Amino acid sequence: MEAPENPPLLPRPDPVKRIFDATLAAVLLVLITPLLLVVAVLVMVGLGRPVLFRQCRAGLHGQPFEVVKFRTMRPPNYGRGLVGDGDRLTPLGRWLRATSLDELPTLWNVLRGDMSLVGPRPLLPEYLDRYSSSQARRHEVRPGVTGLAQVRGRNSLSWEEKLDLDVQYVDIRNLRLDLSILVATARTVLRREGINAAGSATAPEFLGAGHWSRSGRQDQKPAPRPVPEVPR
Repeated sequence: MEAPENPPLLPRPDPVKRIFDATLAAVLLVLITPLLLVVAVLVMVGLGRPVLFRQCRAGLHGQPFEVVKFRTMRPPNYGRGLVGDGDRLTPLGRWLRATSLDELPTLWNVLRGDMSLVGPRPLLPEYLDRYSSSQARRHEVRPGVTGLAQVRGRNSLSWEEKLDLDVQYVDIRNLRLDLSILVATARTVLRREGINAAGSATAPEFLGAGHWSRSGRQDQKPAPRPVPEVPR
């Protein structure tokens, strides 16, 4: 009888990083409470209820969790022509995304332990089967509010480039790198760099490792489909 194959070793949890994340997230949530209330009122007036956008994302080891953000889009409506992201984004939504204010509620996800302040961005569970074996390693750590890809080009990068940077972060992560990424994120947000992918109001859907054009950019599907807010 053959011995059972040993399961792959999972990365050890980093208690220092977790303490740092939880402490800083708690402090920030207290400090920005007035700002959260202001943004919530703006969203309520500009987009109506619900104020918060909730969506299932793949977290540590691919386990699902619910991410929380401020709404930036109208719901899909075929009759009114609200189908693609560009149609559904409002001026308020574009501004919230450009300033990253829509991301502020994700600090609650950090406090809960679903996310880290720094790590690969949380993506849709549907993408799990589309990654190559190397790209799937991005789930060896908690997803982050910001990450290496966000300070190296954000949505101006192709999916392949972003996923490569995610895996690079997994291999070299340390507290000093996290601090440098947090500082660089503030600079990127202030400069409003890489907000949108070329030819897209937000970012294209990740179709998988086999859907790359000669330019290195991911091929697009012929027609957009109304989906919840596309992850950035």
